[in-house]
Amino acid sequence: MIYKTKGTCAKEIKLEVEHGVIRSVEFVLGCPGFTQALSRLLVGMQVEDAIARLKGIQCLDKGTSCPDQLALALSLCKESEETPS
Repeated sequence: MIYKTKGTCAKEIKLEVEHGVIRSVEFVLGCPGFTQALSRLLVGMQVEDAIARLKGIQCLDKGTSCPDQLALALSLCKESEETPS
C-alpha cells in the first residue's frame, strides 16, 4: 500500500502488512534517521499495537506527525484486510 501523507515532511508511506503484522515500512522524504529507526522498530509488530502507540502523536503545531500519519495508513490496511473481497 502507498499512503499519501497530509501535513508532514514525509510525502508518502509505503507499507506491507500481512495477516495483521507489519512486514515493511518506508517513508518517502521526512527525517531520514527518524523514519528509518521507526520503520525498523515496527517490522514484525501487530498492526493494532502500532496504531495504539502511534495514533495522536503531534509534531510541533502541525496537528499530526509522521507516526500519526502511519497510524492512519495502518488503520486503512487493517480495514482492507478485514473487508472480504
